[in-house]
Amino acid sequence: MISVIIVAAGGSRRMGFDKLSADLGGTPVIARTLSAFDRCDAVSEIIVVTSKDRFDFIRQLGISKLATITEGGAERHLSVWNGIAETSAEYPLIAVHDGARPLVSPRMIEKCAATALELGAATLAHRVVDTLKRSSKNGLEVAESVSRDDLWAMETPQIFQRDILTNAYHQVINNNTLVTDEVSAVQAAGDPVYFVENTEPNLKITVAGDLDLAKAFITSK
Repeated sequence: MISVIIVAAGGSRRMGFDKLSADLGGTPVIARTLSAFDRCDAVSEIIVVTSKDRFDFIRQLGISKLATITEGGAERHLSVWNGIAETSAEYPLIAVHDGARPLVSPRMIEKCAATALELGAATLAHRVVDTLKRSSKNGLEVAESVSRDDLWAMETPQIFQRDILTNAYHQVINNNTLVTDEVSAVQAAGDPVYFVENTEPNLKITVAGDLDLAKAFITSK
């Protein structure tokens, strides 16, 4: 039912080493990410968008639903566009997920997919619970508080009915628009997107400390 695009083309500049191959409880980060989708009954195929130097590494992970590996672009939206081109038209949903989010569960993938199938477009997200402040112009002084009412922190997967995502990305590519996620692209095309609240850990590995946090979550399970 779902074509999954795993975006794994980043260079891990903030980490100083390849975070996707980093050890996470005895398994590489990217392998945990791919395994979650491989184990999800709603997933039909997986397309990995990454750099050429990772192709052999990805192939050796033994992911049964891996359909193809393709090269990423200079920006995220170009990588996603490359991934869309590799999906099979027979599957009604397309999911896009960050390769560096290894804790996502098959249960939450299916929950997000069910909402997308019903309403057209859905994304995992969690409510903002931290106290928020806006800084002054110099970026160091606290200027004011920001209400967290109705604020959500975005996650992936972001899942869409095929025609909704492809139409949105045709517009992004044709207009040379820079978007940071698929929800932004779909909204710009005029289609609504719905939150699916995720109450499970789904952090993105961005800095070295995130690996330790992810390991703690895995150990607690």
